[in-house]
Amino acid sequence: MRFENQVVVITGGAAGIGACMAKAFEQEGAHVYTIDLNQPCSFQGDLANPNTLEAFVKFVIDQEGKINVLINNALPRFVGIHSAGYEDMMNALAVGAAAPFYLTKLFDPYFESGSSIINISSSRDRMSMPESETYAAAKGAISSLTHALAVSLGPKARVNSISPGWIETKGRTYSGADVSQHPAGRVGKPEDIANLALFLASDEAGFITGENIVVDGGMTHLMIYHDDQGWSYQG
Repeated sequence: MRFENQVVVITGGAAGIGACMAKAFEQEGAHVYTIDLNQPCSFQGDLANPNTLEAFVKFVIDQEGKINVLINNALPRFVGIHSAGYEDMMNALAVGAAAPFYLTKLFDPYFESGSSIINISSSRDRMSMPESETYAAAKGAISSLTHALAVSLGPKARVNSISPGWIETKGRTYSGADVSQHPAGRVGKPEDIANLALFLASDEAGFITGENIVVDGGMTHLMIYHDDQGWSYQG
């Protein structure tokens, strides 16, 4: 019960990694509040709308009066340059960077000493596939926002980010090249991210702030060339 009676807020908490993190913190005794466009969640609303963020913060603080952990996990819009419009990019940045910034600002007066903010970035903050511009821009922004907030909010709150790689959230199983391309020998699970979030939010990580930790089974460290590792370029 490492987080007994602590208040944990998770955006994008209705499914996938967010729901897994919510369950993990609840099992450790935390009072967990989630916000999402979809149910189930504690507060339903659009993170791209600042009025929604203000109402959500009031909802949490009216009930708890404090916050100990904020996890910015909501998924930005994923659209490529050839199909995305200006609104797509602005929405992705609103959900993926502006909302984490504004929620942190609104919650700032209520963070208890020793609080933790965890931003969920992505391995796509440093590598890309075609037609992923809105998502990549948002994840790059949250990575930079992390170290800026760590400097501004310390020592009251520590701020770190997690960059997941391939995390299977639908319960599918994989074999062959899908797993062997990972040096760890498997595709990731939501629990891999939840376990790290528990650590980063705990006192055991009390000397870690401003950092980004990649959780991708080593995939971004595997160098691949044409006709190497069984791979041939087909461009």
